Parts: sequence; structure tokens; C-alpha cells
Amino acid sequence: MPQKARISLTGTNPKKVDSVCEQIKVISQRVGVEMRGPIPLPTKKLVVPIRKSPDGEGTETWERWAMHVHKRLIDLDADERALRQLMRIEVPDGVNIEIVLRG
Repeated sequence: MPQKARISLTGTNPKKVDSVCEQIKVISQRVGVEMRGPIPLPTKKLVVPIRKSPDGEGTETWERWAMHVHKRLIDLDADERALRQLMRIEVPDGVNIEIVLRG
């Protein structure tokens, strides 16, 4: 039974996350391993409300800063050639990649 690799990608810029997914797709087609995904997971929205006036004087106005975290999940059959090429992918800043091997 072949080993499976589960790749999870997280990042704040969805275009960068999708570009890494495309690189993984090209590698899987070139090597000839079966790939499932990318599966888009729900986007986390982190909101931080901040008071505009720091001294407490004046009207109570708030700014809301938000950060969206996008996630993608990819499953592929992991052989040694595919994993070696996956390690060489140039991952842009702001994108985290995590590879978990399953037996």
C-alpha cells in the first residue's frame, strides 16, 4: 500500500496559496502520482477592534482591523521522487506549508 502525503497550505493572500497549489499539481502530473485537491477549507477571519482615540477623550469611535487566513488541503500518493520535488518548491512569504505522511 503506497504512502499518502497530506499537504496543508495556509496564508493571508489567496493568490499566493493558489500558486503553490498549481506548482504541486504540475509536480504530481509530471511524476505521475494521483492527487486529490486542492480542497478549500473555510477562511478564518480574525478581527481586532481598536479605539481611535487612545486617551479616552472625545467620541467613542473604533477601527476594525481584519486578517483573513485562507487554507487549502491536498492529498497525494507520496513516492520518493514526488516528495523530493515538493521540497524544492519556492514558497512565497506569507504562505505556510505543512506535509504529513500517513501509512
